[in-house]
Amino acid sequence: MICFFSEGITFNLRSKLLVKKWLKQVAANNGYTVGDINYIFCNDDYLLEMNKQYLGHDYYTDIITFDNREDPASKKVDGDIFISVDTVRANGQEYGEGFERELHRVIAHGLLHLTGYDDTTEKEQKKMRSAENASLELLDTLTAQK
Repeated sequence: MICFFSEGITFNLRSKLLVKKWLKQVAANNGYTVGDINYIFCNDDYLLEMNKQYLGHDYYTDIITFDNREDPASKKVDGDIFISVDTVRANGQEYGEGFERELHRVIAHGLLHLTGYDDTTEKEQKKMRSAENASLELLDTLTAQK
């Protein structure tokens, strides 16, 4: 089950049913099924504190993904994905994508982490970006079918 929450802010994701359908398909396209995934939308300060507390990083970020699977080899993804709406908005403007497109990219990014993608090295970043783009193309297709 995919759930959406907000913490410390008021935020409502648009087209929740479409986004859930899309995310299930993204997982399936990568050989996974969706278990319990929680998307928590928050502000910069909230995510900065989480970054410090849980990862030991003292910098702002747009997303932090926690893999909650008991068996890391499981093909059923479970996790908590925290997204800073503030940073997504700023990045959407900076990259010329707009808020909603950047938000969808980050939403996919979190799920892709749970399906085994990483972005530590330049090579991994290229693979992640390609998977994000494929995910956004799928969303465009699903939106057009609506």
